[in-house]
Amino acid sequence: MDKFAARNIGGSDAVLEVRVELVGGVPTIWRQFEILGSMALKQVHKVLQAVFGWEDAHLHRFTTHDPFAPLRPVNGEIPEVLQWLPRQECEEPGDMPEEECTLDQLLDLSSGAAFYEYDFGDSWLHRIELKSRWPANDDTPPALLIDGGRRGPLEDSGGFPGYEEIMDALADPSHPGHAERSAWVAGMTGSDKPFDPAFLDIAAVNLALAEEF
Repeated sequence: MDKFAARNIGGSDAVLEVRVELVGGVPTIWRQFEILGSMALKQVHKVLQAVFGWEDAHLHRFTTHDPFAPLRPVNGEIPEVLQWLPRQECEEPGDMPEEECTLDQLLDLSSGAAFYEYDFGDSWLHRIELKSRWPANDDTPPALLIDGGRRGPLEDSGGFPGYEEIMDALADPSHPGHAERSAWVAGMTGSDKPFDPAFLDIAAVNLALAEEF
């Protein structure tokens, strides 16, 4: 069987419980959810957008390993970091379409932990770790958020350094950039309500997932 063949061929689908966290965030921004292993990465991308509150405004990719970590040689050779992108974004010979790979396949190739990068400018890197798996049934939802910590960073906030600078300015009325940053956040969120980086509305996320899938 080809190394990209689905694990569930000839058998029932599986529910995967995965923990996904943004690499480099302090405090950690994370999500734990249940998702069908047969879901194509194109759809997994939509799930990750929903659970972290992203707006699908930038490019993304899935990889088998941390794309920014130095790789140790294996038998004298540097192993290849496999990556999957939307079909229309595949330009290099090694690029693979995310439409043709499932989450189960990705995690299998990644030995249980894979990566998803969103916005190649801000470079929000998500580590996807498989926690457990069990057979799905007819009532299993495609994706369900069960736990998490903190809301996702705002789009275009400049990665963690920029996001932390924005949060510092919001938290201190005497900060010279407080008014400007407050206005920017209000424009990004569409609300003048105080922005709470620790708040995560799990029920709202699951409603969005139900409407999407």
